[in-house]
Amino acid sequence: MHYLAIDIGASSGRHIVGWQENGVLQTREVYRFPNGVTEADGHLTWDIAALESHVRAGIDAALREFPDIVSLSVDTWGVDYVLMDGDSPILPCYAYRDGRTEAVIPQVHEKMAFAELYGRTGIQFQPFNTVYQLYADKLAGRLDNASDFLMIPEYLLYRLCSVKSHEYTNATTGGMVSAETGEYDDGIVRTLGLPTRFFKPLQQPGTVIGKYKGIDCMLCATHDTGSAVEGIPMEGNELYISSGTWSLLGVKTPKPLTDAASMAANYSNEGGVGYNRYQKNIMGMWLVNRLRAELCPDKPWNEITAEAEEKHFDHLVDANDPIFLAPESMKAAFDAKLPRPPKCVAGYFRCAYRSLAQSYRQAIEEIERNTGKTYEKLYIVGGGAKNGFLNRLTEEATGKRVVALPIEATALGNLRIQLKNR
Repeated sequence: MHYLAIDIGASSGRHIVGWQENGVLQTREVYRFPNGVTEADGHLTWDIAALESHVRAGIDAALREFPDIVSLSVDTWGVDYVLMDGDSPILPCYAYRDGRTEAVIPQVHEKMAFAELYGRTGIQFQPFNTVYQLYADKLAGRLDNASDFLMIPEYLLYRLCSVKSHEYTNATTGGMVSAETGEYDDGIVRTLGLPTRFFKPLQQPGTVIGKYKGIDCMLCATHDTGSAVEGIPMEGNELYISSGTWSLLGVKTPKPLTDAASMAANYSNEGGVGYNRYQKNIMGMWLVNRLRAELCPDKPWNEITAEAEEKHFDHLVDANDPIFLAPESMKAAFDAKLPRPPKCVAGYFRCAYRSLAQSYRQAIEEIERNTGKTYEKLYIVGGGAKNGFLNRLTEEATGKRVVALPIEATALGNLRIQLKNR
């Protein structure tokens, strides 16, 4: 039997087929496609029609090579959603880097202070959290004719099997799920005046919701970090970074930590498969990806990192400063935060890598202080795990043994959930 993981990130998507051979999970990538935000009317949006088209084309490609696929699942980034009017999407589908929530965040906090939001949900403050996006949609009148909303992977699964679903791990990313009950928090919904019809009971990873071309459509941990953590071959319970556009750094805990220290450190408590993920979003490889696109788009990464190692520009920036979220010029954003700009392009990359390593060190110190535990290893998975320079900087900064695994951990976790629930 074969299984299909459809793993979509902010910059690309991939279809990976998995099967067990002598008790070992084997994989093969059968389809890959580009993704990215598009600008429309001054806003950043997702082309969900193109995403759906690629999802279907990738399934067809997988079936041509593996006609006995028995189940499939979709995972994507969190927080973003598609408003629905019955069976039809209400467009545009806004992207989390769009700035439309800036004006409404103070209004949300007037109705419910962030301290209470955090105490209820344990979700770190991010300007793009679903709770702020939905409130922005409410004020814009976009919810008036909406029957419900579907997170991006749930929307794509709906387009395949015509069944609407609301998966737990992805729902937790939005800042509206109770840390105590694991369901949407009715107090938040009513205080903000959001439509109660939107907030259905949440379903757990492993639930089969329908069929597409005879294949079971199953919910994995549809938030990609939830699946990535399931895909890490971890010995014991150690620290992890899912390193891609974002660096998601955290550790598994038995239950959410919603105390004042966790709020002050801006830690999130997101749903895992039978555990809590106590983690922080750090700006991640977005910094260097945008620098490369702007300063040296044709230069190979190995040359970029080699030059960054050789230079001696040692100023740092706060990698999580909001200025880096969606700047028109990433170089200008760095210039604005540095006492003096680097004299060469390599200096910007050196600054970015060293700043990321320092942010990892700070985050780990917060984890160990807030959990009361000390960890020995730091597992790094995803595209960023291929960066030997950053891995060395991270090991030096944190004092942890870095275990870099440049594997498709998200797809592996997606597949493992499918295998476990057949």
